[in-house]
Amino acid sequence: MAKAHTSWKVLPHGAIEKLSERVWRVEGALPNMPLKRVMTVARRSDGSLVVHNAIPLGDAEMAELAAWGKVALIVVPNGYHRLDARVFHDRFPEARVICPAGARKKVEEVVPVSGTYDEEPADPVVRFETLQGTRGGEGAMIVVDGGGTTLVLNDLVFNMPHAPGFSGFVLRRLAGSSGGPKMSRIARWFIARDKPALKTHLEKLAGLPQLKRVIVSHHQVIEQPNVLREIAASL
Repeated sequence: MAKAHTSWKVLPHGAIEKLSERVWRVEGALPNMPLKRVMTVARRSDGSLVVHNAIPLGDAEMAELAAWGKVALIVVPNGYHRLDARVFHDRFPEARVICPAGARKKVEEVVPVSGTYDEEPADPVVRFETLQGTRGGEGAMIVVDGGGTTLVLNDLVFNMPHAPGFSGFVLRRLAGSSGGPKMSRIARWFIARDKPALKTHLEKLAGLPQLKRVIVSHHQVIEQPNVLREIAASL
């Protein structure tokens, strides 16, 4: 696990992708790793912003974010995605920080946590669920707007193309992380603790009304959300 940053470090990242009226996405680099990480920003019914898996952006992009709304909630999606949680909270000290209950101990090592997914008050357009079968370590953010439903997952599902070189070999052959939408071997071993329960929850999420896309925290958006049923069936 990389050590959490204590200062604002802007690593290479792409442009803000405006996927819908309430969902923005940014893909960025990780230090010394071939993986790409993804920040998702959701706009709640009151106009405030939820930042899932925070990534420091350049001045222009941060200004654009500020013009869209006030950052009110910082979501740390598991105990390993803490790299910029502290510096984002330093920049937005009035924002609350939440995480899955099973990740709270690790997240609180770097940033104060206000609550968990299960404790977060309901909002008409943005809500959270803790994934059954993960011992409370992973969850989902669900965003509903006029364009349909967006499901935001974290490490449970990857959508990563194959990469070259030795690191690509490791990700493809050993970790089983690359090559399209899938659950990696690491997720099967360390996240999917109760596979029948997780299978049931994934099937439920696959049946969300007007599910349009699945955003994962590493690499590409899944534009065929029915793949969740296939992943569930593989458990």
